[in-house]
Amino acid sequence: MESLNSLRALLKDLPDRLNKLTAAQTSRKSDPSKWSSKEELGHLIDSALNNHRRIILVQLEDKPALPSYDGERWVEAQRYQDREWTGLVQLWLTLNRHLLAAAETVPSSAWTRTCTIGDSQPLTLKFVVDDYVDHMLHHLRHIGIKVDDLVAA
Repeated sequence: MESLNSLRALLKDLPDRLNKLTAAQTSRKSDPSKWSSKEELGHLIDSALNNHRRIILVQLEDKPALPSYDGERWVEAQRYQDREWTGLVQLWLTLNRHLLAAAETVPSSAWTRTCTIGDSQPLTLKFVVDDYVDHMLHHLRHIGIKVDDLVAA
């Protein structure tokens, strides 16, 4: 699956790119109402946690109705702005390795299984994983990390 190949490439090269950012770069907010890079990476950590759970539950339950989550409140509650950048990068890497391992064990027949998230229409597991990687890429680009050379167009 193309999104899993993209995730593998990101896990291989992205930590070095993230760790090149300075403390000032990772803490700076363009506006008080916007996320810093720390908070944006924290949001991706939360996304990994929620999507790992989705990958498992869609396989174990018949058409599960899964909750959405309030990304703003999760970031605020965990105070990513006050955390150390290198620790956040390591946590992001570890959680995404865990998510990738779970996704790599999905039987081919399970990719078409469906769930709902919040009040969504039914979504296939393949869509959930593809959307997860696309969402990650969007936020990494917003942080200012070059990713296009790592993923399929």
